Amino acid sequence: MATGSSFMKYGTITSLLVVLLAYWFRAPFHGPGLDERLDAVLSSLLRAESKVGVNNVARPKVAIGFGGCVDIIVDGVALLNKIGLPPTDQPLHHDYIENAEQLAQSFGYFFAPGAASERYVMNETLFSQLVEASRELPGNRWAVGGNAPVMAGRMAFEGCDVLLGGSFSTDFNDVLPEHITVAGSAVEEPDIHLIMEYPSGASWGPYTSRRANRYIVHSDDHNPYLDSMEEFEKQLKDFHPDLLVVGGLQMMDNFPFKQGEREALLGHLSHMLSSASAETSVHFEMASFVDEGLLSDLLDLVIPHADSLGMNEQELPNLLSLFRGANVTVLSDPNPRVATVLDQMRELYRLVNEQHRESGLGRALTRLHVHTLAFQAMIVTRGSQWKNTMSATAKASLVANRHVCGSSDIDPSKARLIMDESFSVSRQEGSPRIPLQETRPVSCWDEGDYQICVAPVLVCTEVYQTAGGGDNISAAGLVLQI
Repeated sequence: MATGSSFMKYGTITSLLVVLLAYWFRAPFHGPGLDERLDAVLSSLLRAESKVGVNNVARPKVAIGFGGCVDIIVDGVALLNKIGLPPTDQPLHHDYIENAEQLAQSFGYFFAPGAASERYVMNETLFSQLVEASRELPGNRWAVGGNAPVMAGRMAFEGCDVLLGGSFSTDFNDVLPEHITVAGSAVEEPDIHLIMEYPSGASWGPYTSRRANRYIVHSDDHNPYLDSMEEFEKQLKDFHPDLLVVGGLQMMDNFPFKQGEREALLGHLSHMLSSASAETSVHFEMASFVDEGLLSDLLDLVIPHADSLGMNEQELPNLLSLFRGANVTVLSDPNPRVATVLDQMRELYRLVNEQHRESGLGRALTRLHVHTLAFQAMIVTRGSQWKNTMSATAKASLVANRHVCGSSDIDPSKARLIMDESFSVSRQEGSPRIPLQETRPVSCWDEGDYQICVAPVLVCTEVYQTAGGGDNISAAGLVLQI
């Protein structure tokens, strides 16, 4: 499989360093608040976040796998226009991309509703063409990408010591933040992911996006094989992490493995997770999966060993449909109501724990975090190891704005609330409604054996980036709970 002649073919390490430094050390922007209600919500969320701090003397230890890549971030519509690919008249879902027509159909399918998606490109010539065209687009950006490195970067920034499982180039390792130790062999050329972003209201032929999002394409060589797993597992024994995070498994989705390769890799991962100390919490970060065989393997081999799950509003119904024995849900409502998400979360929490009780294997699910454009929602089992749920939900909400706007300082004049003035706690008739209070915007209440917390998001209106949003949000929520 082709990966290009060298990393330098796709850009210089200097440009990558500039982008990374601009992002991680971006100067705070101070602007006047234009909306008193937004000011009040922001102040209250900041107070909730600040109630809990990370111990910088005894820094929490987090191990995160797997993989990583170099992201090329471009305007998706501009890229398709540059390669002369006209808007499709037949938006269609494809499990993977074999030609330009399928790319147009798949992009159009997710573009109009503004739903995030990620697809493997089997056509190496097409992928190389896309990368080369992206290099020539004005405003293209380069960044360290992949679920594991992005979560590692956020965790290190927030005060953790991180063991990162991935096989990276020397240039890649050189630009990672301090407090991150890499476990994995070096590679000459990193995998490249092309992030085709678009803002809310963007147009492509007859289609208009309902919200800002991204469509990601890749043609990975290293990530699907989890080729850092053995070295990561060795170093894990002496690292003794407080938290073990697994992500990036969507790189296996529709990848052309040889017979039995994928199952063997996931079997190895399953053994590693089952061997984790009881004092180490385990979090699995979901992603965009469409391969039902892979999802079935995850249900059997990975999810039972996680006591925490993180996902977005697309991935939640997708995973839930598999537990119900139905087909994969490729596209769901990109702007769901709070009540709908909470009902789905309750059902997933119940089904996962029923499976755990019936099998007697693995761990009980004690934490579930769902991040959407409009709000953050968490379910945490009372009396479990997870703490500070209210503050963690507030922090996840704030990081959603910080990441998408690309600024550590939140400017209310560049934000809006799209969550309803009040929300029902369930779609069941007669369910109580909870008003959004500016002075106490994080709503928490007890049900059954768990607590639920919901926080509004100050949605960024001047989008700097959407890629990596879920990873930053999930990582930020976890930091205050370990």
